[in-house]
Amino acid sequence: MMHTKEIGKNLFLIDLETGGFKNLIASYVLKGARTIIVETGPSSSIPNLVSGLKELDVKAKDVAYVALSHVHLDHGGGAGALLKFLPNAKVLVHPRGVPHLVNPEKLWLQSKEVLGRVADVFGEPDSVPENRIIAASDGVTVDVGNNVRLTSVETLGHASHNLSYYEPFHGGIFSGDAAGIYLCEFDAVVPTTPPPFRLDAALASLDKLGSLQPSALYYSHFGKVSDAVKRLQDYALQLRLWGRIAEEEIRNKHSLEEVQERILAEDKVMQKLAGFVKSHPIYAKTMLENNVQGFIDFAEKFRT
Repeated sequence: MMHTKEIGKNLFLIDLETGGFKNLIASYVLKGARTIIVETGPSSSIPNLVSGLKELDVKAKDVAYVALSHVHLDHGGGAGALLKFLPNAKVLVHPRGVPHLVNPEKLWLQSKEVLGRVADVFGEPDSVPENRIIAASDGVTVDVGNNVRLTSVETLGHASHNLSYYEPFHGGIFSGDAAGIYLCEFDAVVPTTPPPFRLDAALASLDKLGSLQPSALYYSHFGKVSDAVKRLQDYALQLRLWGRIAEEEIRNKHSLEEVQERILAEDKVMQKLAGFVKSHPIYAKTMLENNVQGFIDFAEKFRT
C-alpha cells in the first residue's frame, strides 16, 4: 500500500501509520546524490519506514544521514532498529540526546512511566552504536549533493535537546516538536509540551525559527504547511495563553482537571478539537494530560 507522497522537488513524506493510525507520525526523505531521512518514528514503525523507502526506490547503501529532532520514542525511538538496514548512515542528534541513543534503557523506563500504554504502541528502542552518531547542536550542515542539504537549528523548550533542520532549497524547516503538532484533518496546530517543558525556551525557539523566514514547516506530527511564519506566531500566542492560564490556576490551587477545562474553554483551537482529542487513544493521554502538566510544572517552578 502506498504511504509515501512527494511534497517538493526531491522531498518526500512517509506516513509511518504507527499503531495503525494515519497522519500521526511522519518521516521525511530528501534525495540528492545520496539520501537523508528526517525522523525515524518509533521502533514499531520501522517496517513501514523501510517499505516506504523501497516505494521511493531509496537504496539502503545510499542513505548517508538520519536526522533526529530529539530522542523521544515517537521521533527517534526507531533509530537503532533502522540503522540495521542502513550500512552507511550516520545519525544526527543533539549532544544531550547522544547518551539516550547509546543506552536507551532509562529513556524506555521513563517513557513507560509517562506514556503508559502508548509506550507499548511505540515499542522499546534499540541502542545506536556510538561510532554512528554525529552530535549536532547549532549550525551543523550536511550536504548530499544535487542541492540537498540540511542545517541544524537548536530549538529547545519542548525538550532540552530538540533540533530543527533548515533545508535551503525549498526554504523549509523540519521543526520536530518545536512548532507544536499539526492536525492536518482540522488544519490546526496544538501544543506539545510534556514535562520538563520550558515555556521561556520554547518561545525563544519560535522567534529563532521565525527569523529564518521559512516558506514551509514540515511537522513530524503531521505534514507540510506553507504559511510558516504565521503558524509560528500563532503558536507562540497559544503557548502564552496556556502559560497564563496555568499560572493563574495554580495560584488558586486548582487541579490538573480544572486547568484542562479552562484551556478547553478559552483556547479557540482546542474548542474545535475537544471531542477528537478526548476520544483519541494517543492524544487523550499526551495532549490533554501530559501537555497541560508541562505548563503546570513550569508555572510552579518558575513563577515569580
